[in-house]
Amino acid sequence: MGDPVFEDLTARARIRDAAIRLFAEGGTGGTTVRDIAQAAGVSPGLLRHHFGSKEALREACDGYVLDRLVQIKEELLLENKMASPGFLPSVHPTILLFYRYVTRALLDGSPRAAALFDDMVLLTEQWIGKNAPDVTTDYRGFAAVLVGMQSGILAMHDHVSRALGVDIFTAGGHVRMAGALADFYSHPLLDPEFAAQARRAMEPLQSTETPTAAGDDPGAEGA
Repeated sequence: MGDPVFEDLTARARIRDAAIRLFAEGGTGGTTVRDIAQAAGVSPGLLRHHFGSKEALREACDGYVLDRLVQIKEELLLENKMASPGFLPSVHPTILLFYRYVTRALLDGSPRAAALFDDMVLLTEQWIGKNAPDVTTDYRGFAAVLVGMQSGILAMHDHVSRALGVDIFTAGGHVRMAGALADFYSHPLLDPEFAAQARRAMEPLQSTETPTAAGDDPGAEGA
């Protein structure tokens, strides 16, 4: 524990973890460098030494959160840790914290929010291609819609929580939401033949030019 390199790495992790908690609670706009440093038990100077700026720290937090969520998902689905009685309870608080973090991060309207969404789509696209290659022929489209649906539930958490009668960012609320999602994903809502017919019916629309809104038409101003 007296190794300076070890202590340096530990301080970096403490800063990152403190930032994730504070960003999840109050967003990046409502959190200062001093707040994070105080929560991590370090000086603002040490925080800047490790990350340079709050924006760079946020980027590091985004990457860590996504990587850890993917890791947990793979452990649950691919390594069958869902069957381990102690695994899900051990990671559930982390999942809830990270969902709160992602919700705040996606809704602040910043360029970093757009980058986070794009990163989520890319990771999902790669995951599908590797682990569920037969689910679609359009990995990018599937990933973009899936991420939009999942993050939309989190973005609408007030409404979803009200409809369920329990906050989805609490353990009980998240379990109920996750159960509904499990039912949703395990039971196709469309007959495969109907889905195939719908695809065939939509094929001609792909060659149809999308109409330009009047407000976006360069010639509309002089009309």
